[in-house]
Amino acid sequence: MTTTENSWVLVTGASSGFGEEFARQYAAQGHSLVLVARRLDRLQALAETLRRQYSIDVVVEPADLSDIAAVTRLHRHLRERGIAIDILINNAGHGLQGPFVDSPLDATLAMVQLDVASLTAVTHVFAQDMRARGRGNILLVASLLAYQGVQNFAVYAAAKAYVLRLGEALHRELKRDGITVTTLCPGMSDTGFAAAAQQKLTPALKQLMMQPAPVVRAGIRALQAGRIGVVAGWANKALVILTWATPRWLHQAFMSHVMNG
Repeated sequence: MTTTENSWVLVTGASSGFGEEFARQYAAQGHSLVLVARRLDRLQALAETLRRQYSIDVVVEPADLSDIAAVTRLHRHLRERGIAIDILINNAGHGLQGPFVDSPLDATLAMVQLDVASLTAVTHVFAQDMRARGRGNILLVASLLAYQGVQNFAVYAAAKAYVLRLGEALHRELKRDGITVTTLCPGMSDTGFAAAAQQKLTPALKQLMMQPAPVVRAGIRALQAGRIGVVAGWANKALVILTWATPRWLHQAFMSHVMNG
């Protein structure tokens, strides 16, 4: 395997949904890939397809990133192989729908661990390497719900608000080090997220549903353009404008209806 003079992209949560689509689109651009997720069989199948279709290098790293020790192991493995990550797609995460008090505490804290603590750790270790080289690109995947608290998505919305604010701060903080940080805020998308989160698909959500490909394209273009962030889809952009332009009681009531019916 050639590991020099290559542009390597690391994609977390690469076994399905947005992560898989990021891998496909970067592979089509000719980038070498490091694919990270828990499901080894899914990663291996995707890697074989991309190698065959695009003749690129693909490294598979099965890891449960909710374990911070797994983050440091991943970082060490790549350094030992001489793989320098040029583009980090920090996509791994999951959500839950339901009343806060009724949700199992362990499941809630596991979501915070992956969506907040682990995302922070992955960003930190690879940003250090990028700063040492004087270049790099980081995309953090947040959510449309980052813009407001939403009934029955309290912890998920709060976690994604953290991702959004982290990305906004790091965009300015790391720019002087030659690192671009962009935050992608998708709305409802056909990624399998809803089933994993035990989410109710209301009629409004079905109308707003986007496919992963255009969402990922929006994220990649925004990162390449050096933008601070992007909301994918015109309907989702309109919802953000609604959030800015209306009182909290109004837009939160509206979003509660959209998300919960």
